[in-house]
Amino acid sequence: MSFGDGHMYVTKDTRSNITGLPDDLGIGDDLTRSQQRVSIHVDTRRYGKPMTVVEGLDLPRGELESLASTLKRRLAVGGTISDAGTIELQGEHSDRLEAALREEGFDVLT
Repeated sequence: MSFGDGHMYVTKDTRSNITGLPDDLGIGDDLTRSQQRVSIHVDTRRYGKPMTVVEGLDLPRGELESLASTLKRRLAVGGTISDAGTIELQGEHSDRLEAALREEGFDVLT
């Protein structure tokens, strides 16, 4: 497309199916996260050790790994992703984890 100034402009018009806005803004990702209902609970594992579990995340594996890494770094804890797609963090971190997930744009069930 040319606008008469001698330059050729090429635009990529990819729009979000959710918002109708350009994908480059990343708004659809934020809305998708806010629509997910995430729950947090604490399980007792081997030797009576607490494990905080985050369930209800419907994210691709790569995004789940990135989120788990962010949460582990933020809370200064160890953890893993289970085969069922839950994030498991060592220790009891319900309150701090709820705040961290809300900051990441998730709706946390209490």
